[in-house]
Amino acid sequence: MEHLVPRSEIDAAARYVREHTRHYPEFGLVLGSGLAALAEAVEDPDFIPFHEIPNFPVSSVQGHSGRLVIGKLEGRSVLVMQGRVHYYEGYSMSQVTLPIRMMHVLGIHTVILTNAAGGINPAFHAGDVMLITDHVNLIGMAGQNPLRGPNDDSFGPRFPDMSQPYDRRLREVALKVAAAHHIDLRQGVYICLAGPSFESPADVRFLRLIGADTVGMSTVPETVVARHAGLRVLGLSGISNALSGEEAGPETTHEEVLEAGRVLVPKMMTVIRGVLATA
Repeated sequence: MEHLVPRSEIDAAARYVREHTRHYPEFGLVLGSGLAALAEAVEDPDFIPFHEIPNFPVSSVQGHSGRLVIGKLEGRSVLVMQGRVHYYEGYSMSQVTLPIRMMHVLGIHTVILTNAAGGINPAFHAGDVMLITDHVNLIGMAGQNPLRGPNDDSFGPRFPDMSQPYDRRLREVALKVAAAHHIDLRQGVYICLAGPSFESPADVRFLRLIGADTVGMSTVPETVVARHAGLRVLGLSGISNALSGEEAGPETTHEEVLEAGRVLVPKMMTVIRGVLATA
């Protein structure tokens, strides 16, 4: 039976974090595969391993460090998730998105979601960074929406609007920051699949046909829950590999994803720093 996280478990997690940090974070940052190094820039940090937080889901994936880093970045108080959990690890969507709801309880008003993604758009190359303008919630359309179950009105309405999932002003700031630093920041639509298997050539052709520019296994459920609670969302995809949709195309490996992350981190960090300094 699907595990639906009750409010009491979210409050317990938030209470533990509040008791173990000197900071009062306003911004939440979730780091995807290969992007954990972004947390190293946080100043005066407090560290809280995921496994110490009551009810908190723990990642089993290489490249996800599994701890909170709470401190200052560009003078703003931030809570950084160094790693995340995924639906394919066996967690329910309610568990996968518990950290976002915990952020809301802690008073965070803006979340920056990052991921490593496969490039579906033929113009994209490994090492590019894409600003997420919209998403296709394919996994949610198939029934795995994180808002399934009784609605908690203290978080948000039963039927939340999703006409602008990614904050327009934050996107404008990100584009200005990228331009000022001569970063070619791509823009496009991200699609979330359940995973953990990578996409077949026919999958890639189908996803391209329905308007996706990048594909991954995270982010969208977090965005849905964040918007349900009225949080502003900025989404950034690091293109870890290009997907051709051809049967003779190169194989995709998790090691490739992690390696691309090392190229992406400086670009993504520049954009994130600029957004925090301005938002």
